[in-house]
Amino acid sequence: MLILLALEDIVVDEKTVYRCADDPNMPNLEEIVYSEDDEGVGAEADMNYLDTVMPFWIEAMQDELLQFKLQKVWTLVDLPYGKRAIRTKWVYRNKKDKKGKIEAIRLFLAYASFKDFIVYQMDVKSAFLYGKIEEEVYVCQPLGFEDPKFPDRVYKVEKALYGLHQASRAWIASTPIETSKPLLKDAEAKYVDVYLYRSMIGSLMYLTASMLDIMFAVCACARFQVTPKVSHLHAVKRIVRYLKGQPKLGLWYPKDSPFDLEAYTNSDYAGASLDRKSTTGGCQFLGSRLISWQCKKQTVVANSTTEAEYVAASSCCGQVLWIQNQLLDYGYNFMNTKIFIDNESTIYIVKNPVFHSNTKYIEIRHHIIRDSYEKRLIQVVKIHTDHNVADLLTKAFDVSRFQFLTASIGMLNL
Repeated sequence: MLILLALEDIVVDEKTVYRCADDPNMPNLEEIVYSEDDEGVGAEADMNYLDTVMPFWIEAMQDELLQFKLQKVWTLVDLPYGKRAIRTKWVYRNKKDKKGKIEAIRLFLAYASFKDFIVYQMDVKSAFLYGKIEEEVYVCQPLGFEDPKFPDRVYKVEKALYGLHQASRAWIASTPIETSKPLLKDAEAKYVDVYLYRSMIGSLMYLTASMLDIMFAVCACARFQVTPKVSHLHAVKRIVRYLKGQPKLGLWYPKDSPFDLEAYTNSDYAGASLDRKSTTGGCQFLGSRLISWQCKKQTVVANSTTEAEYVAASSCCGQVLWIQNQLLDYGYNFMNTKIFIDNESTIYIVKNPVFHSNTKYIEIRHHIIRDSYEKRLIQVVKIHTDHNVADLLTKAFDVSRFQFLTASIGMLNL
């Protein structure tokens, strides 16, 4: 859905087109600027492309707005006297996440805890997971999709994402994902409401910004958003039931911990049940303060455990380099950052400057770790598998192992 809600006092890109429904200056389609780069440099839209895509886009928009209406996410009302409606905004641009935004906040919090600073405000309260919204929120009807009977009315938002809070009315789960039941296509099972499923996944993805204990489970469930089945919905509900039993679990940043940068990396070889691709896991610490983590299915099938581990280590190295660069602003110039790896063959390849048969199928971009090692930006250190905390981001575990890893990674009941 290409609607963004923007309060009038929020600064937006001047090249981005946004208007309220009653604005006489709303441009024609030919005047809209399309851009696909991060800097927002305008380029004229390919009108033939828009003519082809627009009917499908409009149909999808109408379908989604209908689902919101059926789920009572909002109701159409007259704007009360003295109230202002939030404007809707069309964005014809490939929006890309600003890499490192969340990590930069965590890095600052880690630094603040190390220096014993007082942080007065770092976030804005969100209504994503609270079901019913108590405050009155009004939104202009989307341009081009106004109700023909009541074109001047506005949406009164009743609740944000409508599915997550309904899933927690049951027993509590001790882990976010089962170990004995891998998620499959489940071809014979019944389909479930795709909008409900996607809204729950979206809410849970929002939570992974601070709760890495559900990261692997959420990523696993997110792979079935196109055609979710009953078993997939049950898996999502299990995550919610786990969260219900952990209302005070969170990251702990102790002020008396050192301020040394170190990282852990791991991979679950061929662990993805659908296509046998491997899962990359990585996490980075400042002392015992976890500031960054990654869980991602690799793009190609690895030929060996070593290749999967090497790709994971390279991804972790890239994040370490970014953190090193960020810490320069804090006056810290970290070199030889330790990356802990539990695979000896991977360590051997990183240290061996000669390319051989074991590496010829690995994409060149993954060899950034070898270059970083030669420049002494990082070092690779062997760690026993049992103590590799990045394991939490690669697979499902039983209760005892899961609780050990969450505690080891710095998650405590606060």
